[in-house]
Amino acid sequence: MSLSRVTVGTVLLSLLAGTVAQGITSSQSLANFTQAGPPPNNTKVLILGGGMAGIIAARTLHEQGIDDFVVVDAKTEFGGRMIQKPFGLTGRQVVVENGPSWIKGTQDGDGNANPVWELAQKHNLSMVESDLYGSISFFDYTGPSNYSDAFDTSIDAFNNATVVAGRGVVENKVDLDLRSAYSYLGMAPTTPQEQACQYYQVDFPFLQSPSQTSWFASAWRHNFTYVPEAGGYSDVNMMSVDPRGFAFIVQAEAVDFMKTNQILYNETVSSIHYDENGVTVLTQGGYNLTAEHALVTFSVGVLQNTDVVFQPAFPDWKREAVNSIEMAGYNKIFLQFNDTFWFDTEMGLYADLQRGKYPVWQSLDHPDFFPGSGIISVTVTGDYSPYVEQLNTTQLQDEVMEVLRTMYPDAPDPADIHIAAWGSNTLYRGAYSNWGASFVPGHLQNLRANLDGHLWFAGEATSLKSFGLLQGAYLEGQRVGLEIANCINGGQCTVPPDTNIVNAQPYPSDLQVQ
Repeated sequence: MSLSRVTVGTVLLSLLAGTVAQGITSSQSLANFTQAGPPPNNTKVLILGGGMAGIIAARTLHEQGIDDFVVVDAKTEFGGRMIQKPFGLTGRQVVVENGPSWIKGTQDGDGNANPVWELAQKHNLSMVESDLYGSISFFDYTGPSNYSDAFDTSIDAFNNATVVAGRGVVENKVDLDLRSAYSYLGMAPTTPQEQACQYYQVDFPFLQSPSQTSWFASAWRHNFTYVPEAGGYSDVNMMSVDPRGFAFIVQAEAVDFMKTNQILYNETVSSIHYDENGVTVLTQGGYNLTAEHALVTFSVGVLQNTDVVFQPAFPDWKREAVNSIEMAGYNKIFLQFNDTFWFDTEMGLYADLQRGKYPVWQSLDHPDFFPGSGIISVTVTGDYSPYVEQLNTTQLQDEVMEVLRTMYPDAPDPADIHIAAWGSNTLYRGAYSNWGASFVPGHLQNLRANLDGHLWFAGEATSLKSFGLLQGAYLEGQRVGLEIANCINGGQCTVPPDTNIVNAQPYPSDLQVQ
């Protein structure tokens, strides 16, 4: 979804013909774009990043009668963090997803529909229902170990925490981290097995430990995803098994309304200059692009670093908002074996004495996924992610196999191994966002707020109800597309920041520094 680094130059987008053509042929769907004449380097709107938020924002502008825009992307195809990879030995390769695999929540009857689910159906994405909480086998540091009762208890504990959190939000109580909430409610896990079960409920979906995760925000994200009665979609998770990759739904959607002269591939942004008159974007390849408005869809991980220089620098309220949210780690490690020797359920949960050590396993050789592939994956999150990313392949394989051989002592060496390393990828610097405690609504408002009425922001991190999820990116792209269109058509342009954040929670006067 984003960009980086610095070079200066002034050229016309008409010089991009070779780059655009190369990008189009890199994806099956992009081959269908209609050729059009080259635009100048000045446009009404620059959309920086061709992930879910960027493409839906572009589509929304198009629907509002605004087609004077260009989407700039650092890769050679759209999709953002939806990145597929052919994995495995020759003759046994399948397309695995480095990023999102699941559509979380679909639609209950004729109720509220997840827009990503609708998009996937529109473009005939191959999907299967995934039973993440019912098809699971259990292991610990001694080998196979049935602690399914503890797992059921952990589900009840998390559900209970969401109910109490809902009351807390209504009563305007102070947020806590989930670790404190579990202790407060008398549900704190004590054994490694209970810790692993809690990990599956908290760390696996939110990417960080309970002590790093907002109680209130995690509760409403869960409810607005899975609970129709609370405004959510459904309790169904659909997993992509499409050989074109999950990103196909974004690429195919773009084909419906975009032309080649609206695309600039293979360009990373180095700096963004903005004021009350407009925006100038400089790219690593030497392009100087000017626009009346620019939409930034970079991850908060990029915004928190120095990959892109903003001139002027963010005001204090924007910088505080950017750094109030976490860009968390999520690493899938794929292994392929000549034979399948593991559990016949979809998922496996491993409880180690060290919390978070290669805990969540998924059999991609399952009959519903990629039968015969010989592939199993394991996921780590949070503080364990930067650790595994700095291991070399041999070290990583040794560590993973140590755990797998605890589960299955006779496990052979894998024929192939691959890790999706998000934290070290300078285009993203993490997998997706998570709100820590205590959540302050004003920080989200300031994360969303534009600068000088011309520099706009959107992505999964700016979604109140669906941060960290694809539907969050979709809905935020739609929201900001409408806001920019309204501004262009003579409406309000400036989204004012929350200047009262420091007073969001009153403190006793004797704690105030004089």
